[in-house]
Amino acid sequence: MALSRTPSPGGSGWFPVARSGDVGGTPLQVGAGDRPWVVVRLRPGGEVTALSPRCPHRLVPLTSARVVDGALECAGHGWRFLADGRCTAVPALGADAVPPPRADLSAPWAVEERDGWVWIAPERTLHHRPPRASPATTAEPVPDLPAPAGPVLTGLEPALAHAWHPVATTDQLVDGGWLAVRLLGRTWTLERRAGAVTAGPAPWGVREVSGVVWLAPEQPRGLDVPADEPAGRSAWLPPRRTRTPAAALLDAVLDPNRGGGAPVVPEVVLARGGFTGRWDDGARRVSVEVAAPFQLLRREELVDGTVRSLLLLVQPEDADSTRVHARVSVHGRPTRVELAAEVDRVERDLADLDRIPHGGPGLPLTPRDEVHVPADRLGLALRHALADLLVSARTIQEDDDVAAA
Repeated sequence: MALSRTPSPGGSGWFPVARSGDVGGTPLQVGAGDRPWVVVRLRPGGEVTALSPRCPHRLVPLTSARVVDGALECAGHGWRFLADGRCTAVPALGADAVPPPRADLSAPWAVEERDGWVWIAPERTLHHRPPRASPATTAEPVPDLPAPAGPVLTGLEPALAHAWHPVATTDQLVDGGWLAVRLLGRTWTLERRAGAVTAGPAPWGVREVSGVVWLAPEQPRGLDVPADEPAGRSAWLPPRRTRTPAAALLDAVLDPNRGGGAPVVPEVVLARGGFTGRWDDGARRVSVEVAAPFQLLRREELVDGTVRSLLLLVQPEDADSTRVHARVSVHGRPTRVELAAEVDRVERDLADLDRIPHGGPGLPLTPRDEVHVPADRLGLALRHALADLLVSARTIQEDDDVAAA
């Protein structure tokens, strides 16, 4: 039995969690001893397995997992777990690698079926069998999933006000027109008069750079908006809205192993206000530049000599809404047909954003709250850059409070 990675809240004894007929090959979240668990049968008609409810990698709820070859496979990155909680496979490490010890899930002391009910004993108990069920037997309440111990960056983080954010592309705002946009839980009205763009309520600043209207609610901290001129042919995609939190979305886009293939470990260089990364997966050489909070420029060189790039700008609208602005470019002298094919490829990729599994309302910034492997270097760099931005923004606020005192 795998050892628990979380302290016991003190629940002891046997707890009825679900009717036996309700537990099959699809994980079901239940509660026992004031703790959440998932229960599932890893073989058709087999015994019930109970495990802790989140994958330790990216805290993805295991209710989205599936049963594969007698193991529970996380929907996030394919980590697999046996009935005792042991992690047996981490695809990003390779087929023969040994998962890190912290990759294991926790399991209760015992799981039994009796009288048509599934019972869980989270801790060792004097009674080796659950009690007999009665007509009054009901399932225990299902607690919420535990929150990470450290800070979590959401789409409503106040510190994000101290940064430039994309809110529209230039062609969305004609002269004499206006546009309502959402940013950090507030509605802003953009207007263009005689070529100049203004916003209300009045932000710290609004400007146009690289075909994008940017808004900074408060004094920005860190780097200014970088100027970027595409080479060859380029096209802006229609803005796309997703429920995936902004930081979790960028973390997923940065994953060099998203979509499978041979494991890749990128090279990462931290820089003021962001970072860069490089890797070669045999089919392409990839470089990325990231500016905090949510700006990504990705360049790919394919084996046939094609060079293409993607500018991805993420706008945190609300706690449950993120808007994505994307511009694709094909370098050199591509035809319109080649550009259209690239636009179609990126649109299909972005269409998967709503299906990206994530662990909650935001991105945990404390590395210890998740289990990272070498392939996660870009994700760790993103957490580092966002944590630095939060610290810098709070320093500005503290300085303003002192000045106003």
